Amino acid sequence: MNDVMNSLNRRTFLSQTGVGLGAVALSSLMNDDAIAGGVAHHAAKAKRVIFLCMAGGPSHLETFDYRPKLAEMDGQPMPASYTEGQPIAQLQGKELKCQGPLTKFGRYGESGQEISDFLPWHHKLADDICIIRSMVTEQINHDPAHTFMNTGTAISGRPSMGSWVNYGLGSESSDLPGFVVMTSVGGRNPQPIASRQWDAGFLPSRYQGVELNASGDPVHYLSNPPGVSPSQQRQLIDAVNKLNVHRNSVVSNPEINTRIAAYEMAFRMQSSVPDLVDVSDEPQHILDMYGAEPGDGSYASNCLMARRLAERGVRFIHLYHRGWDHHGDLERYMGICCGLTDKPTWALLTDLKQRGMLEDTLIIWGGEFGRTPMFQGKGGVGRDHHIKGFSMWMAGGGVQGGLTHGSTDELGYNSVEDIVHVRDLHATMLHLLGIDHQRFSVPYQGLDMRLTGVEEAHVLRSILA
Repeated sequence: MNDVMNSLNRRTFLSQTGVGLGAVALSSLMNDDAIAGGVAHHAAKAKRVIFLCMAGGPSHLETFDYRPKLAEMDGQPMPASYTEGQPIAQLQGKELKCQGPLTKFGRYGESGQEISDFLPWHHKLADDICIIRSMVTEQINHDPAHTFMNTGTAISGRPSMGSWVNYGLGSESSDLPGFVVMTSVGGRNPQPIASRQWDAGFLPSRYQGVELNASGDPVHYLSNPPGVSPSQQRQLIDAVNKLNVHRNSVVSNPEINTRIAAYEMAFRMQSSVPDLVDVSDEPQHILDMYGAEPGDGSYASNCLMARRLAERGVRFIHLYHRGWDHHGDLERYMGICCGLTDKPTWALLTDLKQRGMLEDTLIIWGGEFGRTPMFQGKGGVGRDHHIKGFSMWMAGGGVQGGLTHGSTDELGYNSVEDIVHVRDLHATMLHLLGIDHQRFSVPYQGLDMRLTGVEEAHVLRSILA
């Protein structure tokens, strides 16, 4: 009722004073977007998140989860006790044989973390990352699995985690969106990533992710049309926003606020984005460290851009590398995907660490699910989709490095020790950002909706620094 009365009082006040207060209302709206710490419940360890999504589902058995027993049973029938009645995406009704790891593993760093030879640059990160080897999820096909990883539910149309974070904490930047997405491609069968994966759902649409193009113009229609000067563009936006403010004094529609904010943000981005993508101020050794060729659309260039976005106060940065769907020719495509992402990932963490930013930047690496311990033969050895056990890692932002959390069984099929559900990952991420996931909710359709849903979710306190 208080919200309704405040809205009515505001509407009456604005209607009586006219559009002369448009600038005041607009200034307030813009400041609201730039204020950080809106719903913080406790001291935050992380200020921002960079989520490195290996889209398609990287094999945990060729990256971070060495299973000696699986290697021993290579080529033998998979015990029925593991698979009977279990969801297997494309292996139903087929003879199931164990597939041992296709590369060697070693122990690295002072912590002795086990990492595969497909990831030689990760060997250098062994003491910085916390490997979670006991992940589970609930969706076995790509699009719903991404939806589940991004929103905590398989129901389309719910807010993504980046939108939740942007909504809860606001942006530290007044010139760039609080939630930015970039994609790159390389590997086998790159699955499409729909823009609804970074949608705001039932939250105000101003909190949705903004996709930056990895090559060409970073944002469509960013430049002024020929013959239109910045001052003329400013006058146009002022005029449109005055009309929007006047209309909103009558209808009080939050989407009009979003429209006003979008016009203002677009105008500021006309100056901020060219500066963001102009890497001429980057020393050559930094470009070489990432292996970045600006404008080439690569994961390496996106990692460099992620660091630049983080420096400028962007709250949530989501990088997708599409190409990890390895149903066949696994060894070849693991080499390709790891070759494109391994060194840039090391460079991003190393660069942030050198700049003193890793300690308050939470990095998350992983896909929407893992791969089966069973052989799948399509153009060479492959692995099917798998949701019962897979690996991800977290680093920086209050996470303890050099730690391995949880375990799968001896064949890498089921997570059996310190199991981590996707909702637990979300709860831990919010906790590190200073948010209590149980208290962070939005009323919608008669329910108090949360990123972690109504099911039980736990903060992984044992991995916190």
